[in-house]
Amino acid sequence: MNAPFPQVRVGIGQDSHRFLSPDSSKPCIIGGIIFEEAPGLAADSDGDVVYHAICNAITSVTGVPILGGIAIDLCHKDGITDSQVYLERALETLRSQRISHVALTIEGKRPRFQKRIEEMRHKVASVLGIRLDQVGITATSGDGLTDFGCGDGIQCFCILTTVQ
Repeated sequence: MNAPFPQVRVGIGQDSHRFLSPDSSKPCIIGGIIFEEAPGLAADSDGDVVYHAICNAITSVTGVPILGGIAIDLCHKDGITDSQVYLERALETLRSQRISHVALTIEGKRPRFQKRIEEMRHKVASVLGIRLDQVGITATSGDGLTDFGCGDGIQCFCILTTVQ
């Protein structure tokens, strides 16, 4: 008898947040990395658009609302604002599915992402429990064409592939 083909699923997620005022003490966290040259992001949580986009991509694969459900409870009931915790909970919903690849693209005029992409890739791979070569990250300034490209906030898209 032939073995069944592996089930492949593709999820897509997006997230965006505006920056807080420059005098805010909230750190700017993107991809689990602190960017000291930019103010924090307006969100109940730490506002990590990379982790949030991954959570939304996982939701599109599993149907389990992470940011619209689990994270709200963690934040409002338990006071947990660390997006890595939300992402770890999202990973639990995958059950027997394994992440085979995650592709992320970040848009924002600030902070400067290029020199820290490898650091973000390492952090994302570590949290997801996958190899570095399974994480791709690109970044663009947006050339002033959107609010993100004008420096008002940051946007991230994620495409995530799983196999079972």
